[in-house]
Amino acid sequence: MTRTLISVVGAVLAVASTGGIHSAQREQGNNSMHTRQIVEAYFGALQKKAGWQDALANDMVFTSYTSPVRHVSGKDAYLAATERFYSTIAGFEVRQLVVEGEHAIALTHYTIQPPDGAPSFASDVAESFRVRGGKIVSFDIYFDTAPYPK
Repeated sequence: MTRTLISVVGAVLAVASTGGIHSAQREQGNNSMHTRQIVEAYFGALQKKAGWQDALANDMVFTSYTSPVRHVSGKDAYLAATERFYSTIAGFEVRQLVVEGEHAIALTHYTIQPPDGAPSFASDVAESFRVRGGKIVSFDIYFDTAPYPK
């Protein structure tokens, strides 16, 4: 037991002395910066209404946590399932973006203009992203469906 504890302590000290712990912290920070850049690029392209799809991984997974919960796998299936929503965005604002490692949470406010000429309405959304390999691989949303036309 004592020999095992000494080995573990020795390994930790060896990692610390070579900068391994600090390297891990820097890597976490770098991942956060990279994640922030990808998510901000997605929102920037969405604002311009062009190229936002490029931020999505081909094998992305999307989950809408409204009732009923809905899962969509794959970029093409996601684009088909959300085409109507994206076409109704009249404007939006990212109110807060929190990033840690490969995860990001955005609190957003959308102005939606229904295609049938009905009055526009607002929708506040919590959006959760996971970024790997320079692409969004997971995208989850949480919002109240009450303002949406039935």
